[in-house]
Order: sequence, then structure tokens, then C-alpha cells
Amino acid sequence: MAEQARLQQDAKRESNWKRWGPYLSERQWGTVREDYSPDGSCWEYFPHDHARQRAYRWGEDGLLGITDRQCRLCLCLALWNGKDPILKERLFGLTGPQGNHGEDCKENYYYLDSSPTHSYMKGLYKYPQEAYPYSKLVEEGRNRSVQDREFELEDSGVFNDGKYWDVYAEYAKNTPNDVLCKVTVVNRGPETATIHVLPQLWFRNTWIWGCSHEGCTIKPKLRSQKDGKVYLNHDTLGTMYFVCDKDPEGKDPKKIFTENETNMEALYGTDTYTKFVRDAFHRYVVDGEEDAIDVRERGTKVAPHYILEVPAGEERSVRVRFFTQDEDPKEYFGAAFDKVFDQRKKEADEFYDSVIDDTASKEQKAMARQSYAGLLWSKQFYHYVMKSWLHGDEAQPNPPQERLKGRNIDWMHLFNRDVVSMPDKWEYPWYASWDLAFHMIPYARVDPDFAKEQLILFLREWYMSPSGQIPAYEFNFSDVNPPVHAWAVFRVFKMTGKRGSRDRVFLGRCFQKLMLNFTWWVNRKDPDGKNIFSGGFLGLDNIGVFDRSRPLPTGGHLEQADGTAWVAFFCVVMLDIALELALEDPTYEDMASKFFEHFVSIIDAMNHMAGGGGLWDENDGFYYDVLRTDSCTVPLRIRSMVGLIPLFASLSLEEEVIERLPGFKKRLDWFMKYRPDLSSHINYMTNPETSHGRHLLGIPSRKNLKRVLTYVFDEEEFLSPYGIRSLSKCHEKDPFVFHVEGEEYRVDYVPGESSTYLFGGNSNWRGPIWLAVNYLLIEALERYDFFYGETLKVECPTGSGNLLRLKDCAKEISSRIVKLFTPDENGRRPCHGDNGLYTEDPNFKDLVLFYEYFDGDSGRGLGASHQTGWTALVTACLEKVVKE
Repeated sequence: MAEQARLQQDAKRESNWKRWGPYLSERQWGTVREDYSPDGSCWEYFPHDHARQRAYRWGEDGLLGITDRQCRLCLCLALWNGKDPILKERLFGLTGPQGNHGEDCKENYYYLDSSPTHSYMKGLYKYPQEAYPYSKLVEEGRNRSVQDREFELEDSGVFNDGKYWDVYAEYAKNTPNDVLCKVTVVNRGPETATIHVLPQLWFRNTWIWGCSHEGCTIKPKLRSQKDGKVYLNHDTLGTMYFVCDKDPEGKDPKKIFTENETNMEALYGTDTYTKFVRDAFHRYVVDGEEDAIDVRERGTKVAPHYILEVPAGEERSVRVRFFTQDEDPKEYFGAAFDKVFDQRKKEADEFYDSVIDDTASKEQKAMARQSYAGLLWSKQFYHYVMKSWLHGDEAQPNPPQERLKGRNIDWMHLFNRDVVSMPDKWEYPWYASWDLAFHMIPYARVDPDFAKEQLILFLREWYMSPSGQIPAYEFNFSDVNPPVHAWAVFRVFKMTGKRGSRDRVFLGRCFQKLMLNFTWWVNRKDPDGKNIFSGGFLGLDNIGVFDRSRPLPTGGHLEQADGTAWVAFFCVVMLDIALELALEDPTYEDMASKFFEHFVSIIDAMNHMAGGGGLWDENDGFYYDVLRTDSCTVPLRIRSMVGLIPLFASLSLEEEVIERLPGFKKRLDWFMKYRPDLSSHINYMTNPETSHGRHLLGIPSRKNLKRVLTYVFDEEEFLSPYGIRSLSKCHEKDPFVFHVEGEEYRVDYVPGESSTYLFGGNSNWRGPIWLAVNYLLIEALERYDFFYGETLKVECPTGSGNLLRLKDCAKEISSRIVKLFTPDENGRRPCHGDNGLYTEDPNFKDLVLFYEYFDGDSGRGLGASHQTGWTALVTACLEKVVKE
């Protein structure tokens, strides 16, 4: 298979097939990396209005664009409908302070296809033919409260009567460094309309700052030649060429040139060394400034200017291409160009036919294909050198001294300059370490080497802190995310090879660094040494009654059911890895014993810690956070995902495996005999088919597991038509209320957007469905079923009388999740809510958006609209649904 062959060639470094890809951010403005303010106000320091005029220091952005893995040379779309006040070069959205639910992209764009080597890619942008309503969107965000829904672009009416352009950007690689681009515009409106299309190519500015770290270069060259080609020369890319096809009328487009330099005069009222600056194309096309562009046809930014008049319902295409000098194809356009596209599309089809189960329905296959496309398009070049960012560059003004006491000052070792999988390249154009761990599960199905490389990357010394902490995200690298990295490592290890031929070097490398991370957790998050852990918000934002990342208003401390369970989960995965490695290297048996005993101690602490306490509530049959102060101990009786996370930590130990590990077996036998206070937590069962025994390690006992699952599968509690809610629906009628010194703190069931500004209000864990934790619950149920088998069945749904094995319950959750994205009998996809465009407009109905989270009742997509990283877990759920 051609795409598999390219993956292997790239992995062996025989051919650099992944050098070029969708690594261009959708938003570089408003990021922490570009913020040099004294108070960390990144949205205000570098707003959208500056992006067209101001050179970025740490990256680039653009509309449906591509770049190389070091973001040296970029290509993206620029569009103008003749009515907008600005050239459309990048996506627009509201900033965190502007949105009534935090930052929010106000554009309609879709990732339609990508092969893992990006040898074929396709994206779609829907561009209104009327003026884009910038001020209306800002005004609506300002006027709406946290109780209101967000005002979206569709609500403005710009897509009414089909008055919009479908703009398709397609890319194909002939060879690793010969990249073809085709832009197709389709007039969906009722009348002939005109659109300006500029496929713009430019060098990221790496020369003006006076920096000396890796990636800083002298200024590259870009100039027009007499033969019509554009000559490019760069320090490390070498000599390249850019060519543009004739327009659909057979005429050569005018090529316009400028420099990728800040417009100092417009922004700051000072002179720039050149009058040809970053916003020249906007001024030339929109404002009609003829002298904005360099008539000498040279600079660091170029674009052919196509002006296309398209009758209603018709389409037009333009084509460009760039290549290195040694991969010059000689024949640039025409039949040779089309042949490459046809071949690469065919090969992408063949690849996904081998990945997506053939028994899936047509709609399911199309959904999975778009999900993988979104996952692959969400790679981004991420550049952040902490020392240089904090102290500034030699050729620039010194940053404010206040920064030396501000954000991320404890991460001076951090040197990030890599292609990284992002949560969402507009809303979250920065990595989030626990998100990334989930991304690697679907990645393992399409690009195993990339999955392993990403997991190793975050354990390297230029990412991981010397203390062992994994960086969280750029707003606060020291924030604490759930420790799921080890789980992702072991899952990817098992997914990417058959038993006996798996990558044990990868597993061993990760295990050594994960030991440092585990030690950091134990030392920092279990201050009393009682195996009851805190940890702060732990990625679940507003799930608690208090802001868990701040000091409690009551004083004292919070013993967290999820914090403790996450460490137990980390511990039992490390045990599983140690046992796997010990099968070929007995030096790991001691580590397996260590994690075994540590895990059992956490089980004991959670359930009935000696001397009182624990986080299990016998009356309710649920796990809760416990507030402990000098004067009281109070369980916070909120039925939420916090109390379900203890189910994730489980492992079945096979006796036949234990027999192969004499050191571990000896310690296990001693423990079972002489520590009955702890060994009572371990279940034992004999497999009737093999007569081999197995031990189950898990936080809940069989009895307690059944009690918790009664809530999980109750449709008036956690079970939604589309998965498991993050907060029980019981709190809709019975909110949790807590009073402290006259102040009321409460938790209500809120199935949609957050009704508070806790954690900014742009995410909500008080009712919606989140795929990441749903997937961990699905896997946990499968593990429990592996141990209990037919001997344990529960009602699903609760009260229905329908008894199912736990593996079938897991499949039921997977099925409900898949329904979020597939059309029902009326053609409605729940993820699109009540948006009629996706059922009524034939040019919308096949498009799927993979949101950050989903309404706990209706399934409507919420939060970031392109969070295809962990929401791509739907592909793993689909595999479970169709597999029989």
C-alpha cells in the first residue's frame, strides 16, 4: 500500500514525507508565546486587529495553510469577497474576555481529509458573500450573559439563501518536497459573484529579533524570475521555486510581493526600515493602495492575485506549486498536476479502507474519515523557548521586569520547537498534556510512529521538569493535569504491534521517565503520606463546589476522590508496564512489586483508611471528595465524574504470567499471607476454561462496583442518550449547596454551557458528556468483564430489567457516543443541535464537527468546535460498536 510505504520511508528517514504538513496554526495572535505584557494579558497585548500588520515572534498562522516542520516557509489562503473591511487571511473569533463563554472561533471551516504523511489533504472554508459581521459578533458576545447561548456566525444570517462560497483547499505531494495546491471556489449563491483568491507564500520572520538559539536565521530571499517562476532561498531549506498556473480564463495572474515585517508606522507611529510590510496585500487588494506592494517583485512574501467571476452554482479552480531545486518536476500544471492529485486521493482511499472497519455503515465510515482528518490537521509547529521569551531578544526592547515574577518562571529549561498534536488549532493553539495522551489512541491506528514520538517527546528533558512534572499548557505549565501519560504509553505499545513483536525499547524508555513523574506525584500531592491525594482542578475545571485550584474558603484541605483515583490509575498502569518488561528482564520485578503494594495501599485508603476516613460513602454507595479542616470532616456529596474515576484503576493479574516471574510471585505470596489487612482487597477467580486463576486489583469491591454502576446506568442520573454525563442529572432538582460564612456555594446540573465564570466559563463539567473520561470508563468496564465474565451482570439502563455483562454495557456507551455524530432518521446529527443548516442545506449535511464536549441531554456540541484530538476517540468507540 502506497501510504504505508511512505510512512515506513519517513520512519526510516529514507524520504522526508512529513516535512510539509498542516503545521500552520489557525491562531498565533492572543497566545501566551506572543505576549510580552507586564501582566500576562495576552488577548489584549496581541489582538486579531494586529495580526495582519505585526510579525510574530514564535510562529505563524493562516487559513487552511501548510508549512514545514520548523515553520520556515508557509502557504495559506487569502480571500476577499469585495465587501469585507479586511483581507481574509486567518480565522476570526472572540477573545476570552469578549465571549460570554470565553474565547470562541466565529468561522465555519472543516477538515475533510488527510493521509498520515499529508501526501493528500483537503479542507473547506465557508466564506460569506456579504460583509463578514465582525462588529455584530463582538457586540453579541458583549451583550449576552453566561446564561445565554453563544451567538454564532450562522445566527447572523450570512449563510441565508446560500449566499456564500465553498472554498476548498487541497494539497498533494508529488515527491516529499514537491507540493501541489489546488483552490476550488464554488458559488452557492443565486447570482454571479466575484471573489479574490490569493494563495500566499511567505517566510516566517526569524531574522529581525537578534536571537541566537536554534531556528534563528539570516533573512531569506524571494524574487520573481523572467521565466515566471519565483525563486526562493533559505539558510536551511536551500533553493526552492514557486509557480502559479494561469487563471480559468487562461491569463497569468499578477504576482504581488512584500516583506513579512511589522508595519511600525501603522501600529506605533515609527519608521520601518522598509515601506513594504506585512499588511501590504490587504492594503493593495482591499484599499486599492498600488504602492503598498514591491514592484521590484522581491521580498519575503508573495501571492498570485486571482480575480474570479463565478456564475451561480458553478465553480472555478486555481493551482500553485512549490518544490526544491533537486525535485523540480519540469511539467508543472495540466495533466501531470491532475494525475498527482488523482493518484494521492486514490491512495488515501485505499489507506482508510484498511483502517476503518468494512462492516461500518456508509455514514459511520464518512464520519470516521472526517474524524481522522481533523486529528491529522490538528498538528501544529509549536515554538516556545522560555529563557529567550522571558528575558527578550537582543535586537528588541527589554521586556517589562514584572515578567520575571510572573508566568512560568519555574520552567527555564523548557525549549519547545516541534510539531505537536493540538487540542484545537484556533481555540487551544497550544498543547495540553493530558489531551495529547488521548490523541495518541486514534493516532496509533493511522500513524504509530508519530504516536510513540509524541509520547516520548513530553518525557524528554527539554519538556519535562527536572522534578519530574510534565508541562501542562502554556498558561501555566505547573498546573496539574490527570496523570494519563503512562496509560497512553501502554495502550500505544499494545496497539502498535502483535504480541511478541512490540516495541519494548519504546516502552522501556518511557517507563524510566514515567518513574520520575510518578515520584513527583507522590511527593507533591500526598503531603501527609496517607495515600490520599489532592492535586487541584485536575482538568475537570468547574466540577467541584469550590475552585479546586485555589485555597479553600473554609481553610483546611480537600481529599480528592478523583486525585486519589488518578494516582491509583497511574500506579496500576505502571505495575502493568513493569510486569510486561519483567517478562524479558527480571530487574523490573522489584518495580512491579513496589507498584503492586503501593496500589493496594491506595485501595485501602480510599475505601476505609485505617484510623477512620476514606472516600467511600457507605450510605450513598458512591465516592466523594472529603473536606477536612481542624474542626470538621465533611463529605461533599456531589454525584459527579469525580466519583466514577475510581472505577478506572483496575487490573487483572493472570496466574500463568505470575508463574513466569518468580521474584514477583514470591513477594505476592508473602503479601497475601502476611498482610491480610490489605490483601482482602484483592479478588481471586479461576477461569473454568483454562483452570488458570487470576487476581483482580481494583478500587471498588464487587459489591461497591455494582452500587456505583446503578448510578452510572440510570438515565435520571449519569446515562444520557449520548454517553455518560459528567454530573448526575439528579442535581437538576436537588442541587448541592454549601454555606461558608454567609456565602453560598452550589452545584447545579447544567447540561450545556457553563452557567458560571469559574475557570473562565469556556468549559463545563457539571453535566455535559466528555469523550475522554467516557472512553476510560468503557475500557474499565471491559477489564472488569474480563475478570467477572458471566458472573456479573447489571441492569442497563437501571430499572429496565435488561441485564447485561459489563462488556455489553461498555458497548452500549460506545454506541450512544457514536450516535452523536451520525444522522438519525430525520438526517439530524445530535452534535449539530438545532442548527437547521446541517439538515436543510445539502452543502452542510455531510459535514461533521467534533466538539470539545456535548450537551448532557440533547448531545449538542459545545466548546471548541475542532477538538478532534480527544474527540477522535469516537473512532475507537466505533470499532467497539461494529466489532463482533
